[in-house]
Amino acid sequence: MTDHSPVTIWHNPDCGTSRNTLAMIRNAGIQPTLIEYLKDTPSREEVAAAIKAAGLTVREATRQKGTPYAELGLDDPAVTDDQLLDAMMAHPILINRPFVFTDLGVQLCRPSELVLDILPAPQKGPFSKEDGEVVIDVEGHRVR
Repeated sequence: MTDHSPVTIWHNPDCGTSRNTLAMIRNAGIQPTLIEYLKDTPSREEVAAAIKAAGLTVREATRQKGTPYAELGLDDPAVTDDQLLDAMMAHPILINRPFVFTDLGVQLCRPSELVLDILPAPQKGPFSKEDGEVVIDVEGHRVR
């Protein structure tokens, strides 16, 4: 967390899920601290702490799609958490996204609407994802 905002997001602007998550944060009237983790990669300790705080295993927080995951042999079950974290530091694209941090918790927001569980403010209006899926209706209620 930072002193700048009650919400921080590890964001990849090229990722639709990350963009949708950011838009829901902003739809709650919050301007988050934005960390483009591919340019400003968190430390190994910060990544490990985020994974633990989100209640995930390191493997669950390792992105496979669109990354060198298989080429690096990371799909081998014998690969340890330390080796996965080392790979994330060498190839930040392996850090799954977006991680969101609030006073209510840490969440890997896949799907993006998981961010709603940890936002400190309600949605201020209707919201639809980039693909048109309605997440928040006109009354401000979450659509399940």
